[in-house]
Amino acid sequence: MTVTGAPAPADLLVRAVQGMARPLFVLDDAWRFSYINPSGAALLGRTVAELVGRVVWEEFPEARGGDFERHYRHVAETGEPAGFEAWFAPLGVLFQVDAFRTDGGLVVTYDDVTARRRAEQAREEAAAAREVEAAHAAEAAAEAALAGRHLMLLGDISQAMTSTLDVEEAVHRFADRVVPTLADWCLVSVVEDGVRRDIGRAHSDPARQAAVDRYADLRVRTNRPNAPVPTSLCDGTPVVIQQLTDEVMTTMVGDARALEAVRALQPSAVAVYPLIAREELFGALTLVNGPDRGPFTDLELSTAAVASFRAALALDNARLAGAQVRVAERLQRSLLSEPVQPDQLEIAVRYRPATKGIAIGGDWYDAFQQPDGDTVLVIGDVVGHDLEAAATMGQLKTTVRAIAYDRQERPAQVLGRADRAVAGLGVATLATALVGRVGSAADRAGGRRLRWATAGHPVPMLLQPDGTVVELDAPVGPPLGTDWPGERADGVVDLLPGSTLLLFTDGLFERRTEDLDTGRARLRAAVAALAGEPLPDLCDGLLAELLAQGAEDDVALLAVRVHPGGR
Repeated sequence: MTVTGAPAPADLLVRAVQGMARPLFVLDDAWRFSYINPSGAALLGRTVAELVGRVVWEEFPEARGGDFERHYRHVAETGEPAGFEAWFAPLGVLFQVDAFRTDGGLVVTYDDVTARRRAEQAREEAAAAREVEAAHAAEAAAEAALAGRHLMLLGDISQAMTSTLDVEEAVHRFADRVVPTLADWCLVSVVEDGVRRDIGRAHSDPARQAAVDRYADLRVRTNRPNAPVPTSLCDGTPVVIQQLTDEVMTTMVGDARALEAVRALQPSAVAVYPLIAREELFGALTLVNGPDRGPFTDLELSTAAVASFRAALALDNARLAGAQVRVAERLQRSLLSEPVQPDQLEIAVRYRPATKGIAIGGDWYDAFQQPDGDTVLVIGDVVGHDLEAAATMGQLKTTVRAIAYDRQERPAQVLGRADRAVAGLGVATLATALVGRVGSAADRAGGRRLRWATAGHPVPMLLQPDGTVVELDAPVGPPLGTDWPGERADGVVDLLPGSTLLLFTDGLFERRTEDLDTGRARLRAAVAALAGEPLPDLCDGLLAELLAQGAEDDVALLAVRVHPGGR
C-alpha cells in the first residue's frame, strides 16, 4: 500500500523484491519457478533466466523426497507457513528456509546459514570439550586427593602403632584408623601361642559397634576352615571376596548365632590380609564393606596390603620390645631384695619403672642388718637406662652390701671403700649412692640415731612426729666411680619415735620442665599431706601424687618409721 492507501504499483514491488539481499523465489501450482530474484538465483548457483519457467524438482532433483519437498507440499496443501533448516548436499549449503502460500503461488525465502551453524557447532564442541576436560581434571584431582588420604592413613598407622609397646593398644589403634578409609568395618586378629583372638574391632557407624562386638565374640570358634581368616592364616596370603552372598556365608559360618550376628551387619564384600613380619605370621586384618559401599577398589586393596605389612611390623616390634622390657624389669626387680624389719623399725620399699622412654634403669635400694644389730640403709642410682645399667646396679649393690657388712664402719668410710673398689675392679660406671646406719639401741627417749653419708645422691627427708618435714643436711661427696681420694663426711640425726625417714632417687621429684628446688618443694608438701598415714599408704600416696603423669625416670623409694617399743 502507498501512503494514500492505494495499492503499490506492480513495478515498484518487483523492483523492491529484485533488489532484496535475501534470496526469494515463487513456485506456481505446477512447481515451476514463476519468479526468482537475482540474490536467490546466485545462491543456487544459477541465473534468473536459467530457472524461471523450470520445474524445481527437475532442476534440483536432489531436493525430492527430503525436507524441502515435504515442507513445500505441506505449505501448498494446508496454507500453514513453515520455517525449517535443511542441508542441500550438491551445493554444500545449510539453508534456513521460510515458506508461505499466496494467491500468486508458494513464496520461499532462504539464507545460507552454513558458516553460522558451523561456528555455533564449533563453540558447542569447544564448550563440551572444556566440560570433558574439567570433568577429567576434577576426577584426577579427586583421585589425587584420595591417594593423598591413603598415604596419610599409612603414615598415621605407623605413627600411632609405633608410639606404644602395648600390643593390644596397638591393635585397637590400627582398627580405629582403617575405617572408614578402607572399609565400613574391620576386625584385627592376633595369634599368640597358637590361640587366635579378635582384639581390634571398629565400625564407621558407632551405632553398629555393638553388632560388630557381638559377631567378633563368636567368630573365632565358629569360623569353618574355608572361612577367609582361617584360609589366610593357613596359606599366608590375602583372601578377597568382592561379592559375598548369603549362600557363601552359610558355608563359612558353623553356628546359627554367629550367622545371625554377621547377617545383621549386612556384609557384601570381605578382604583379609595376613599380618606377617620377619617371616612370622601372627595375625590377620579383616576388612568388610556393606551393600551401600559395595566391592573394594583397587586403591583400597593395595593400601590395605601396605597397611597390613606396616601394622605387622609395628606389632612385632611392640611384642619384641615389650618382651625385652619385661625381662629387664624382672631382672631389675630380682636384684632388689626385700628389706629386713628390725625391732622398733618399720621399713617399706617401692620401685616404679619409667613410663616414658626406656622403662629400665639402675635405681636400687637395700636394707640389711650388720652383725652388731645396726641396720644399714642404702639407696643409689647408676647413670644410664638400659640392661647394662641394671647389671651394673647389681654389682654396686653387692659391693656396698659386702663392704658395709664386713667392715661395720661409718657410712662415709663405706662409700670411700666402695668408690675405690669400683675404680680398682674396673667397673666402668658412675653412680650416686647414699648409705645410712641406724643404731640398734634406743636412747632414753625411745628413738634411734641415724648416721649417713651421700656420694652425689639427693639428701633424705625426715618427717617428724608433729608433721614437720625436715631436709637432712650433710656434706655431699662425689659419685661412685670417680676414685676420689678425699675424705667423705657423715651426717648425724636422732630419729624420734613416730618419725619417718625417706630415702629416694631423683626420679621421684625431678622433672625436665622445672628446677630441682620446685620439685623438692612439691615432694615436701606431699610428705606433709600424708603425715598421718600408715607407712605403706604414705609410700603409695607419694608415688600416686608425684607420678600422676607418669614417671620420666625410674624411681626407688625406701622409708623407715621408728616405733616406740615393739611393733
